[in-house]
Amino acid sequence: MGIPVVLDCDPGHDDAIAILLAAGDPALDLLGVTTVAANQTLEKVTLNARRVCTAAGITVPIATGSAKPLLRPLRIADDIHGDSGLDGPVFGPPTVPVVDEHAVELLHRLLPATVIATGALTNVALLLTRYPEDAERITEIVLMGGSTGRGNITPYAEANIHVDPEAAAIVFGSGVPVTMVGLNVTHQALVTPDVVARLEALGPLGRTCAELMVFFGETYRAMFGFAAPPLHDPVAVARVIDPTLVECVDAHVQVELTGTHTLGATVVDLDGYRGLAPNAKVAVGLDVDRFWDRVVGAIARLG
Repeated sequence: MGIPVVLDCDPGHDDAIAILLAAGDPALDLLGVTTVAANQTLEKVTLNARRVCTAAGITVPIATGSAKPLLRPLRIADDIHGDSGLDGPVFGPPTVPVVDEHAVELLHRLLPATVIATGALTNVALLLTRYPEDAERITEIVLMGGSTGRGNITPYAEANIHVDPEAAAIVFGSGVPVTMVGLNVTHQALVTPDVVARLEALGPLGRTCAELMVFFGETYRAMFGFAAPPLHDPVAVARVIDPTLVECVDAHVQVELTGTHTLGATVVDLDGYRGLAPNAKVAVGLDVDRFWDRVVGAIARLG
């Protein structure tokens, strides 16, 4: 069996591909999927998780989690992901059900495992505060969020961290091994026309993924001027699949909670200016070609 993982996500176009990569790559054993409000409302992202799993024949338990951040109002990303949170292809009715269990309880029950978090960190923070003993049962938290440089929802804040910065601060301060895969690396994972063509050649599931990426590309082009959209969330999954795919360095990371212009920024002390012990591994590089080979290979296995 592969590495046991639970994927906490907010599908989302890139989360959808992250689910497929986690389920389809033989290096991982996907135990369950939990949902959190961020890219869209909790109802919509949970429906999207069910749609993706149904389309790919994935039958792991799906549990609904937090509908809002710990302290702040929810800010969704419908300008990127559309009204459904997964605009583009037409999905059939989902058949994979939601379990009668809160996401935090499912996470607690499925440990020990690696937690891959690709949305706001609300569920993970609640797990650590409700079950502090689980800090010893989580192998690692690998999150897509933050940046060593600029942001994508404000000049300095990345969206997943900005949605619930207090939750992110709990995670980085938990003492659990944390790996942060931020925009500085995920912006290297561009969905080029060649990637779209590789997906289209895979059959029905691949064509669905290609349609997702075309919509995602159009909104990214309109919002940010990207010629091809960056596929953020699967890069965190890839780090667990094979650590050599995503180069990391040790650093101390803090989350800005009060800045007028920098709320939600990840302050990454790459040069050790503050003399604080590292509390995270921080992604700094991506083997792009091998990354896309794993993504396309995983979707091919599921399709």
